[in-house]
Amino acid sequence: MTQDLPARMLRLLSLLQTRRAWTGGELADRLCVTLRTIRRDIDRLRELGYPVESTTGRTGGYRLAAGADLPPLLLDDDEAVAIATALRTATSGVSGIAESAVRALAKLEQVLPARLRHQVAAIHTATVPVPWDRGPGADPSALAVLAAACRDHEIVTFTYASRSSGTAPRRVEPHSLVVAGHHWYLIAYDTGHTDWRTFRVDRLTEPAPTGRRVAPRDLPAADPVAFLAARVAAAPARYTLSVTVPADAATVLDRTQVLPERVRSVGAHTSTIDLAADAPRRIALQLFDLAPGPGSTFRGSPELAPHLEEFAQILQNAARALTTSEPDEPHTPTTKDR
Repeated sequence: MTQDLPARMLRLLSLLQTRRAWTGGELADRLCVTLRTIRRDIDRLRELGYPVESTTGRTGGYRLAAGADLPPLLLDDDEAVAIATALRTATSGVSGIAESAVRALAKLEQVLPARLRHQVAAIHTATVPVPWDRGPGADPSALAVLAAACRDHEIVTFTYASRSSGTAPRRVEPHSLVVAGHHWYLIAYDTGHTDWRTFRVDRLTEPAPTGRRVAPRDLPAADPVAFLAARVAAAPARYTLSVTVPADAATVLDRTQVLPERVRSVGAHTSTIDLAADAPRRIALQLFDLAPGPGSTFRGSPELAPHLEEFAQILQNAARALTTSEPDEPHTPTTKDR
């Protein structure tokens, strides 16, 4: 374990973790020791399970590689607390991640110094997560297959249940994975449709590598996040509503937190926001956040109107009940209350 290592070896291990490769001379200079001491310390690290490899070349050197077993981890105080806090609050849209995080946290807390255990316990005591029902999460094994395929540029196949066209087999060239809210998305080139597509990972099953690697394609966007945002903004929806308000685009974005692609400037102090959703409640909530005032104009799906009228009626009923009800009498504590 790391507490069994002398301070010099801990510094050596820390150096090996910060750079791909070091020469023996560089390590010796950094630690103010001889090359012989470096070689002896490297041998000791290997005995403890750290996979330190010797590199070839004109000068030779060392690098920390991946091993068959997980060696003791070297973390500073801030890193250890950050990892423990992340494990306690793990809700990233992956099925079963909460249970896995609890097991990992139990192992980590066994080796934390007492001062750090107290910090982690204080954060845990003061933090209350909201138990949102966010629907199905991504399968960790599916994420592992897709991530490896993205890294290796390997074609994968899977069955996908789309929202509009049902379930069908897909064959794609994976590019990257993007986390947006509670959902994981795979961005890939669909060879069957000869086009770039996005896939919700929780909607795909049986992802399988084909063993065929291909040259990576250039993504038709600045980055994967921009590509996903553009696709989501352009996706068809059952209900739409465009609202032009006397406010600049930055103000509208700050109020609504929608995708930037859905807001456009139409003047120095005027902008239009395009709202779209399959559920009218979502548009109503975004409309409340926007709070369009006098001078605003509206254009959208006529089918949305009765739903907005229903929401408006709910608010009117609540307001009427508050204005017509008798105000609550202040409560005076009695002997019985005490």
